[in-house]
Amino acid sequence: ASETELVSGGSDKQLILWAWNGTGTWNNQLVKSIPLKGHAEAVCAVDAVYQSDEPDLNLLIASAASDSTVRIWSRHGSEAKCIEILQFGNGFVMDVCLSFLPGSNVPILACGGDDCKIYLFIQQNGQFQKTLILPGHEDWIRGIEWAVCGEELFLASCAQDCLIRIWKVCTKSKQIPETEDDSIRLKENVFTVKDTDTTYAVTLESVLAGHENWVYAVHWQPSFSRDGSMQQPMRILSASMDKTVIIWEPDKESGVWLEQASVRVGEVGGNTLGFFDCQFSPDGSMIIAHAFHGALHLWKQATVNKKEWTPEVVISGHFNSVEDVKWDPEGEFIISVGSDQTTRLFAPWKRRQETEVTWHEIARPQVHGYDMRCLAMIGRFQFVSGADEKVLRVFRAPKNFIENFSNITGIPVEKLCSHQSSDLPEGATVPALGLSNKAVFEGDMAVQPAEDEETFNTISNQYPEIYFQPMILTEPPPEDHLLQNTLWPEVQKLYGHGYEIFCVACNNSNTVIASACKASKKEHAAIILWSTTSWKKLQSLPFHNLTVTQLAFSPNDKFLLAVSRDRNWSLWRKQDSSESGPVFSCCAYTDKNTAVHSRIIWSCDWTPDSKYFITGSRDKKVIIWGQCDLSVTTEGNMLDSIKPCSTVLDAGDSVTAVGISRVLTPHGRYIVAVGLENGKIILYTWKQSGQEPALADWTTCVEMDNSQSHALAVKRLCWRHHAGRAGHNDLNSSEWLQLASCGADHCVKIFNVNRFAL
Repeated sequence: ASETELVSGGSDKQLILWAWNGTGTWNNQLVKSIPLKGHAEAVCAVDAVYQSDEPDLNLLIASAASDSTVRIWSRHGSEAKCIEILQFGNGFVMDVCLSFLPGSNVPILACGGDDCKIYLFIQQNGQFQKTLILPGHEDWIRGIEWAVCGEELFLASCAQDCLIRIWKVCTKSKQIPETEDDSIRLKENVFTVKDTDTTYAVTLESVLAGHENWVYAVHWQPSFSRDGSMQQPMRILSASMDKTVIIWEPDKESGVWLEQASVRVGEVGGNTLGFFDCQFSPDGSMIIAHAFHGALHLWKQATVNKKEWTPEVVISGHFNSVEDVKWDPEGEFIISVGSDQTTRLFAPWKRRQETEVTWHEIARPQVHGYDMRCLAMIGRFQFVSGADEKVLRVFRAPKNFIENFSNITGIPVEKLCSHQSSDLPEGATVPALGLSNKAVFEGDMAVQPAEDEETFNTISNQYPEIYFQPMILTEPPPEDHLLQNTLWPEVQKLYGHGYEIFCVACNNSNTVIASACKASKKEHAAIILWSTTSWKKLQSLPFHNLTVTQLAFSPNDKFLLAVSRDRNWSLWRKQDSSESGPVFSCCAYTDKNTAVHSRIIWSCDWTPDSKYFITGSRDKKVIIWGQCDLSVTTEGNMLDSIKPCSTVLDAGDSVTAVGISRVLTPHGRYIVAVGLENGKIILYTWKQSGQEPALADWTTCVEMDNSQSHALAVKRLCWRHHAGRAGHNDLNSSEWLQLASCGADHCVKIFNVNRFAL
């Protein structure tokens, strides 16, 4: 039958039974869910079997949790309840699996846990009885799974002792006791089921040794239906902390289980832990695994040589809150940073024949040791990023990235690289004990030793100084390649802040960077300006008393705006430049008496004509201020001339991000995106109508529904500077705008906004 039901267990201490309905008849809902509550701690393993041929009727579920119990649940129709609790004292059960004894409908439950033994329970008179204990493993058992093969039942188990064991359960015919001969036989564990009066024997079929570290998961290839009966392929997949996934099957002649021509996939270098779980696709032609880095890995069996498995393109993304996102100035790609300590670059993948454009992660310029906080683009292929450390780091794209970016997006290299690219490094690598990405030039690449040379397996050979291997890509790279071959070299560190960097911005002519750090005193809350040519500190701008939360240069580069946790904003005006670089002075600000916001101001942005700026705060208010008139020269006048130009917009929840499009609506109205703490994104348009602010100046255009919004707070909104959609051929079309957003729900989203429809 088609699979329409799924059971999941979570750290919220409950199980959820999900039923998917292709036609959508339950209150027009596609998915129905039944919560099963009862466990006192996080649920770590679940399994379920249908007890009759009609799936709707009887479902038997087993779940293990950190409260040292295994609970048995039964589902009749749409009613589900707990029917039994198995206590495990102080021990923990890591995995559970349900099946039926061969040739009967008697359920059998296998539990494996931290006491290194496998417990078999048989259901008799509606109760699960502990029937057999299978010793053998020497460390915590991490995974167990049943497979029905004809008249026999197989159990695969894996543990932290690096081994996999396969057990066989079969019916024992009541023959005359055998005469004792001296042949060596495996010990049989025998048990009898009272209900059916059948005797079963459990034997150890095989022990598979091949992994060099904890084995976290073991799974059988799914059974399939052939000629009206279910066939179970004798193939096992295992995932381990040693960074490999292995496929095992018995040898055709001898029947001995072997690594199937050693299909070891995943040898991931770089700073990663191993694999956590793995699965076969239903027909066994693909395998998927996931690693501790929150990434999925997918491999496909080659059609010609069945022993060969190749990595496939798979979706990827941040595995923690995404803190900042920026468009490349030309609008061809986006870069994001997150609390998962990575900086990732996403771009549209242009396939040769197809019209459809899909976005993929094509590089991971920075894999850091601190949570990332903010970034700013400095021109096309250079960016500066800040993390929970006192240093800003500047990165520049290597040659290998520019070539691959061109292959994947279909943009010719000549268009991307105006200057001489021969002096660019090939790529970057992180030294064994370092945090900085070091440039790798063509002469530095590790030379592979010749086949016939004996290589002494020294420590230095096991851990190469350079992991980077240049590759020519025509499609988005797999995870292991992203981890070690797509880093960007670090070209500069900027020292000057006393606490963790919080925000950074770069002006539109790419000459000045402004940055600020976490602060609870005025001296630390100063904004620092840096030159992008000499990388020297140009100026310190003290004004705010607490952390500056966002900085924004006006599109004409004449002003710098700062908003802060002290609930005020400050506006800095560029004076005539001296030899040392531009000098900014404070020309307007709010203070205790003039402030409109009553809570932290999280975000700010400018209108494209540099006349107005916008602020959004935790007090749910969005305000547009202006006008920033350059003809006013004296400081006092400027201070008076800037006041709220809009009525206070109540966004309905704390405002965490605001962004104004560089392109206006056809009616000349500003397009404003507002992101809220509850994850919602709302699009407004605004235009000043008269001298006095009027409520009618605001128009609410789009309130994104739950499926489009983020599940948690919106962290940043960033509009693409030009009309058109990246990767599409409609770049000259003025119809579409693109908005990138990132949130605490680990997501980066790109919205296509039709400006004629607003």
